[in-house]
Amino acid sequence: MLKASRITKSYGELRVLKGIDLLVERKEIISIVGASGAGKSTLLHILGTLDQADGGSLRIDQSDIGRMTNKEKSAFRNKHIGFIFQFHNLLPEFTAKENICIPGYIGKKDVNEVSRRADELLEVLGISARKDHKPSELSGGEQQRAAVARALINNPSIIFADEPSGNLDSKNAKELHNLFFKLRDELGQTFVIVTHNEELADMADRKLEIKDGVMFS
Repeated sequence: MLKASRITKSYGELRVLKGIDLLVERKEIISIVGASGAGKSTLLHILGTLDQADGGSLRIDQSDIGRMTNKEKSAFRNKHIGFIFQFHNLLPEFTAKENICIPGYIGKKDVNEVSRRADELLEVLGISARKDHKPSELSGGEQQRAAVARALINNPSIIFADEPSGNLDSKNAKELHNLFFKLRDELGQTFVIVTHNEELADMADRKLEIKDGVMFS
């Protein structure tokens, strides 16, 4: 599914990543932990093709990311990658369903197909009754579920989550964590999750730690 080899990244004289190797199998849930500033989010952004490594190689679904132009990366990202962040980043002027559909529209998929897929995800995630509500009318947990559905709308190969429950209370955080495993079991979804939440980190198939720019298992 994903193979990263010798990934390095520096900001000026600060070496953040010092040769990271990572292999992620299909349907696997990986958690990445580490102290603040250890490079977790930097790595996640590189793996998700949002940022460029200084060195090393990255392959996702047999595609060599390093050989792609920025335009090709954008198209690949839309089709193969989903993102979930700590803050939901839902557009306030659109309803939950409309927010969920946006990546499908960007990918120029059939409008009716995108709508059907959104309805299916709303049902799976338990928020179908809230689909016509705008973000300001949704609870924090409902907003995050809408963000998860948005990440899933294009049937991505892998989802990268950066502190996905960091802005939720303990009840909603636990429900979100359980939801990830439901999506893995029912939809075959693969996740790489950066988190400070020890409960979520320990639930993963593998828990990895970044320390001093190096990955430990």
